[in-house]
Amino acid sequence: MAALGWLTPRRRSATARSVLAGEAAAEAARKSSLQLEQEREEAAAEEAAPAEPEFPVAGDVRAAAFFDLDNTVMQGAAIFHFGRGLYKRKFFQRRELARFAWQQAWFRLAGVEDPEHMQDARDSALSIVKGHRVSELMSIGEEIYDEYMADRIWPGTRGLAQAHLDAGQKVWLVTAAPVETATIIARRLGLTGALGTVAESVGGVYTGKLVGEPLHGPAKAEAVRALAAAEGLDLSRCAAYSDSHNDIPMLSLVGHPYAINPDTKLRKHAKDRDWRLRDYRTGRKAAKVGIPAAAGLGALAGGTAAAVALHRRRH
Repeated sequence: MAALGWLTPRRRSATARSVLAGEAAAEAARKSSLQLEQEREEAAAEEAAPAEPEFPVAGDVRAAAFFDLDNTVMQGAAIFHFGRGLYKRKFFQRRELARFAWQQAWFRLAGVEDPEHMQDARDSALSIVKGHRVSELMSIGEEIYDEYMADRIWPGTRGLAQAHLDAGQKVWLVTAAPVETATIIARRLGLTGALGTVAESVGGVYTGKLVGEPLHGPAKAEAVRALAAAEGLDLSRCAAYSDSHNDIPMLSLVGHPYAINPDTKLRKHAKDRDWRLRDYRTGRKAAKVGIPAAAGLGALAGGTAAAVALHRRRH
């Protein structure tokens, strides 16, 4: 009897554990069943929901698309590639080349537009082309596109532009790059045309000055607004694409804004407003948190090496 008394509590404990296990299993089954039912209902709702309207809308001639150039359509900055081509043709000396190399390395590493860097690059370009004929620079620009730019077009963004063209819509580049360079790129890509920074010329010769200011930030929005009015476009039916928060004024004008390869500020702005995002870069996650991607490191190393080599030669 003593032995049986000793076993009784243990049996009762085992029974209690069994009851607990059974109740837990039943509760888990009930929750699992409810979750599965909810998933089925959500799937059925998605199937029943109307499909997202096709965009761009074929035949909508009152719609057009506006694409930023640097780091949206093309990797890097067009004006830096143009500077490399001019150096190759002995338009300027090694000192300017080192500056262009560093600016391009910084642009690729940071992935965003810095006003001071961009202004410095524009000032350099204006001083370099001063006294040259517009027709001469246009001809050289065609060669530079083939040498430095053609292989840097983002295929994904190119496909977006082609979708608008296939829908019968006009597609414009909108960039702070010289309008001559932008026009060459637009023509090579089969686009409608380009809005860009206009350098002053007299008698077909560059004076080294700008007409107004660089087409940057709010100026882009004003250019798009003016072109839309001239073309009879409905901006609420138009699309705009850019990588930079500097272009938020332009993106906010249209009914279909896209953040392409966005910088940190634009990514946040786009998510807050439910804008569409597309990212065609490699190493996007690294770039997002400020760690250089492989391409950025390569550009930085190349730019720094060029600057160091030129410094040694001068000294």
